[in-house]
Amino acid sequence: MGSKNLSASLLLIVFASVFTSAQDNPFLGKWNITGTGQYSNFVYWLEVKMEDDKLVGYFLNRGGSVTKLPEIAIQNGELVFSPASRPNAPKPVHRAKVEESRLLGLLTEGDREIAWIGVRPPKWGVYNANGRHKLGTPVNLFDGKTIDNWGVQRKDQPSGWSVVDGVMTNEAKANNLVTKHRFENFKIRCEYKIEEKSNSGIYLRGRYELQVLDDAGKEPESHGHMALYSRVKPLVNASLPAGQWQVMEATIVGNRLTVFLNSKKVHDNIVIEGITGGALDSNEIEPGPIMLQGDHGKVWFRKVVVTPILK
Repeated sequence: MGSKNLSASLLLIVFASVFTSAQDNPFLGKWNITGTGQYSNFVYWLEVKMEDDKLVGYFLNRGGSVTKLPEIAIQNGELVFSPASRPNAPKPVHRAKVEESRLLGLLTEGDREIAWIGVRPPKWGVYNANGRHKLGTPVNLFDGKTIDNWGVQRKDQPSGWSVVDGVMTNEAKANNLVTKHRFENFKIRCEYKIEEKSNSGIYLRGRYELQVLDDAGKEPESHGHMALYSRVKPLVNASLPAGQWQVMEATIVGNRLTVFLNSKKVHDNIVIEGITGGALDSNEIEPGPIMLQGDHGKVWFRKVVVTPILK
């Protein structure tokens, strides 16, 4: 390499280092990302930060878990990053710029391109899920007879749910149930049981999954029963064996969450840092539905009651 090329390369490295460590780096922080056009149901989450003077990123690629990005950099004023690619699939590459406080990006994945827009998460006030709240009238979302209070996530596919002996249950790989009601701050109580080696999920506001899993006797972890999926593990594993009726009670106020499973506290006023995999949208400041996951394993629900918190 010639001396001029070497000098230019060193200058570029120094510039990138200074820029990515500067306080005014416009990419730093969290972003709620939504696809545009036909991909408006594609929901992502991104956090960009400095760790040990290096630019790093954490990404939620629509489904699954929040994971550290293997590749992230700033090139010619653009944020460029790639999540891990699937086996035998084209490498996904995201490129984005900040314009008028929004992160405008384009995902290129083989021949497919998806334009997306990122916005900052809401600035939450001071909330306490353990506070003394004024409660509204409970909403019984399942009366033991019909599932009239529920729609489905994928409108072009059958429900796959039915009511049997006063309990609503799904076929394996059924649709996800979504309430017609939308809720902001509330308490929720669900009574359910799951099949052996099965799993489901209870989504609060349609954005934050509390995992339902057959994991009795295992160590608590961030994908276990009543974990805030991939984000916060439960304090204890309070699971009962598969086939037994279990009770979860959760309180969500703003971005704070407290959860009991089978009368044991598993989350204590934790901070919700962002959406979880499979979220319906990322409009976090808005009310949202309850979603019950039916597209994994078999589960039975005999009670789903939401009590609004008025203040």
